[in-house]
Amino acid sequence: MEEAGESKDFSFPLEEEKILSFWTKIDAFKTQLKRTEHLPEFIFYDGPPFATGLPHHGHILASTLKDIVTRYQTMTGHHVTRRFGWDCHGLPIENEIEKKLGIKRRAQVLEMGIGNYNEECRSVVTTFVEGWEKIITRSGRWIDFKNDYKTMDLNFMESVWWVFAQLFEKGLVYKGFKVMPFSTGLKTQLSNSEAKGNKKKVSDPEAMVAFPVIGDEDEAAFVAWTTTPWTLPCNLALCVNAKFVYLKVRNKNSGRVYVVAESRLSALPSFADDTKQANKGGGGDCYEVLEKCEGASLVGKKYEPVFDYFSDFSSEAFRVVADDYVTDDSGTGIVHCAPAFGEDDYRVCVENKIIEQGEGLVVAVDEDGLFTERITHFFGRYVKDADKDIIEAVKAKGRLVKTGRVTHEYPFCYRTGTPLLYRAGPAWFVRVDEQLKEQLLKNNDQTYWVPDHVKDKRFHNWLENARDWCVSRSRFWGTPLPIWISDDGEEVVIMDSVEKLEKLSGVKVFDLHRHHIDHITIPSSRGPEFGVLRRVEDVFDCWFESGSMPYAYIHYPFENKELFEKNFPGDFVAEGIDQTRGWFYHLLLLSTALFGKPAFRNLICNGIMLTEDGKKMSKSEKNYPPVLDIINEYGADAVRLYLINSPIVRAESLRFRKEGALGVVKNVFLPWYNAYRFLVQNAKRLEIEGSGPFVPTDLATLRSSNVLDQWIHSATQSLVCFVRQEMDGYRLYTVVPYLLEFLNNLTNIYVRFNRKRLKGRTGEDDCHIALSTLYNVLLTSCKVMSPFTPFFTETLYQNLRKACEGLEESIHYCSFPEAEETRVEKRIEQSVARMMTVIDLSRNIRERHKLPLKTPLKEITVVHPDAEFLDDINGKLREYVLEELNVRSLVTCNDVLKYASLKAEPDFSVLGKRLGKSMGIVGKEVKEMSQQDILRFEEAGKVTIAGHTLELTDIKIVKIFKRPDGLKDTEIDANGDGDVLVLLDLRPDDSLNEAGVARKIVNRVQKLRKKSGLEPTDFVEVYIESLDKDESALQQVLTSQEQYIKDTIGSSLIPSTLMPSHAVILSDESFQNVSKLSFKIILARPALMFNEDAILALYSGDEKFARGLQAYLLQRDRWNLKSEFKQGNGKITVSCVEKLPVVSVVLGDHLHLTVGDYLLSRRNT
Repeated sequence: MEEAGESKDFSFPLEEEKILSFWTKIDAFKTQLKRTEHLPEFIFYDGPPFATGLPHHGHILASTLKDIVTRYQTMTGHHVTRRFGWDCHGLPIENEIEKKLGIKRRAQVLEMGIGNYNEECRSVVTTFVEGWEKIITRSGRWIDFKNDYKTMDLNFMESVWWVFAQLFEKGLVYKGFKVMPFSTGLKTQLSNSEAKGNKKKVSDPEAMVAFPVIGDEDEAAFVAWTTTPWTLPCNLALCVNAKFVYLKVRNKNSGRVYVVAESRLSALPSFADDTKQANKGGGGDCYEVLEKCEGASLVGKKYEPVFDYFSDFSSEAFRVVADDYVTDDSGTGIVHCAPAFGEDDYRVCVENKIIEQGEGLVVAVDEDGLFTERITHFFGRYVKDADKDIIEAVKAKGRLVKTGRVTHEYPFCYRTGTPLLYRAGPAWFVRVDEQLKEQLLKNNDQTYWVPDHVKDKRFHNWLENARDWCVSRSRFWGTPLPIWISDDGEEVVIMDSVEKLEKLSGVKVFDLHRHHIDHITIPSSRGPEFGVLRRVEDVFDCWFESGSMPYAYIHYPFENKELFEKNFPGDFVAEGIDQTRGWFYHLLLLSTALFGKPAFRNLICNGIMLTEDGKKMSKSEKNYPPVLDIINEYGADAVRLYLINSPIVRAESLRFRKEGALGVVKNVFLPWYNAYRFLVQNAKRLEIEGSGPFVPTDLATLRSSNVLDQWIHSATQSLVCFVRQEMDGYRLYTVVPYLLEFLNNLTNIYVRFNRKRLKGRTGEDDCHIALSTLYNVLLTSCKVMSPFTPFFTETLYQNLRKACEGLEESIHYCSFPEAEETRVEKRIEQSVARMMTVIDLSRNIRERHKLPLKTPLKEITVVHPDAEFLDDINGKLREYVLEELNVRSLVTCNDVLKYASLKAEPDFSVLGKRLGKSMGIVGKEVKEMSQQDILRFEEAGKVTIAGHTLELTDIKIVKIFKRPDGLKDTEIDANGDGDVLVLLDLRPDDSLNEAGVARKIVNRVQKLRKKSGLEPTDFVEVYIESLDKDESALQQVLTSQEQYIKDTIGSSLIPSTLMPSHAVILSDESFQNVSKLSFKIILARPALMFNEDAILALYSGDEKFARGLQAYLLQRDRWNLKSEFKQGNGKITVSCVEKLPVVSVVLGDHLHLTVGDYLLSRRNT
């Protein structure tokens, strides 16, 4: 393995760029697809984004989710085709062109020509393709951009025609004349789902208007309320609720007589001439009731309209009708009906024969939202702008009862931001009847959603209220409806393929866009006298195209018939929660109508990405930090983990903050990198010290008696089991926290507690076992994490694979690890978790009493009823607890009541909803549980109280510390978490002072090493010199604490008097009054220690020869010298020095490789 630099010098973004280059060099993605093409297919449908603007962080989130799942499925034995798709048609593209060309009227498009307009649209589609590919690729996603699909491609459009033709054959397509949401900005009708997606609170004018009742003896007038005064010129009827009670009332001040619902009388103004009394109640006191009647009795009464623009409808119009859609929660209980501009208005007027169903209705507002010539006084005015003048006209006619403003939600065009109008017009619909709706609900039940509440609530409710789908748009750039109709409307032909169109028309077709086929006619099958069939002008709603994606992207049924039919429904889709009414719905609707099946099996639904100030991210507004800026600062892996470890993966909203990515770097990647670097450093140390390149023991044969080795192996296998289980369930939001906890345990428990072993201080064999363990854990965890963090895991893997032959060229060619159940030891995992709890609780006690960790304590007592845990904590784990807490002895106790009294508390947050009214009784009895009751409950795991079975999660057991008699709170203290109780003996003990001083000396050594810029694996010799007159106190500490010092810093402290003259000093520092001791620490490079008498004897007392040999040995590299001694079993022959006799030098007799070795040898003898 190659060296790993310091984390402060490691640039995550730059390393990711290197990995991108590596993937390109080996053609990694294509190679992965090739290697897996023989495996079962995992079908993933990628929802096509509109090719307008560059992606924001919401797109990166969805892209990351898809990438993680498809990478995982590849690793678990599937072939996963991943093709990027583009939604090329429809309003977003047209909107871009119209802004670019300054087009504001439909007529302007016709003037420039549909062909020129459409080619402009085609040209803008590819504008952002390169930018998308750059950003998506940089984010780490593997997807095929070269073999992408576009909804404007001939093959895709042909499959869309086929889908429509199937629906037509099934009788699900019809032409209707309906009131639909209409965008004047886009000049087309929208679907109801599109209209509901962008509602805003607005302030609109409101008006109460009088409609005099013809022939009424009291000259009464019906009073209707509206928040769309612009519809008043088109009024054709008034609607009441037949079940309501209506009153005829006279204003006591003005004498005017009105008819309103009894429940809405208070809405009338107090003074008839005060039309500004908007929204003021109490009007009922000013009115005298003349008559009371049922709403049904008003039906058929004629009234005088405000305007006479529709006087030609007088014979049937201007009368009262009844319907249940009239409510009494606002207004007057009387609704004015303008059937061309209200869905219920249109329905009611058709049902009451005021108008005829169909295209004969006069729509007095054009596609630009302007009044037509019929509305003479307001001709050419935009309807919303005319509100004020219309109210003034009503007032001038003496018909205005009250006016004001009302704040309410109003739909706006989700593309242009213009207010939507509800406007009648002809359109083509897919019928969603009760039978289809029932099948939709059944198919929804067959799908699996994460999170499930979106499916069971939001989506289910949407399906229950599904309505006929308006699939046509009066636009230009889109897939044309494949409908050819004769002039008399009697003959209709639906094209289901290009071949059929060519056959019937005799025209060769190369493109299906309007300007290429609108001119194509088909001879009537009835004969030449019936003329020709022409295509209807409309194009498809782009949701029809994206809903057809599972078939169209592979050109089904014209190609890939077997592939599709063997693998439908698809396995996986993922998009944002806003697609419940969008793509998810249209996928399900079309697949149900076509095949009676859902389109997909599994779905992940993410929440909405918001800006830092809580606004929705928008490509058009660019109200977010550029994606590449964040990636280039923190790395794509950091952004990926930040996003998928947030509430947005549970379909909640997320306010994106770049600090979130920074937090991932600090809390995840740096500790992870440091654990990896620690492995590499110590593997290199072994190599330098002469053991040769580090080759890890294979995981299958690796066995260790060390408890932390066993624990980390078990934890790794538990990780594999958990990730497999949760990824198979598509629950990414549970996986990431578990992964992060594992990495935390790896770095903060395994590596930290095993530093001595990993550094080789417990022997070379034990060091190799520990390093092999760490190597295999890192390798396995990298494979587990590779779908989530593809760059960083590849970086680590590329170095790790150098230590082991036979590993794959890329980590992304590896299979996902298989769990070894035999290596999962739940007891050890639980005991280590409890050990960490013991350590945390004990640290808290120290903090409370201001006792730093360097102050040694005499004893810790661990109280727990579990005998196995107590055996572990007092056996295998004992040394770790004592060392970490700087305590001299550990005592265990299984009698909880010896040191604590128990108290039971009901968990109201858990039990409240479940028990309801019984909570009071149950809570009271829980609090009254005796000590023995609580112990029995803990042992059994459940208890029945007042007829309710309560489990361990329902009751909190609080341990209240009982201080032993005769001891003060400053002498002993305790801490617990409801499971473990820890007692610390805080009494000072003189016998512990030397240990405390030793910790302070070690602390000074470690700080000096750091100050000198030394790496943890840099080997130096540490000398100490007493600066006190009486050196005995320091010598006593060094002698009594020698083993602790050696274990901690890796060597003994060497008296400065032993430092040879040729030693190279790296740094030194003097310390005064450290626990009343003053001393100097010297760090020096390892130096050879010669036995000058023995060397002199080699040359029979010739001092010149002896000095020549020493000079030669001093210039040699110490590690090479060590290796030669090792190969020669402690002896080397020196024959290469000119003019020196050949001699054999014996290690230990003639020299030692370090002063420390010499000191140890002297003590042993």
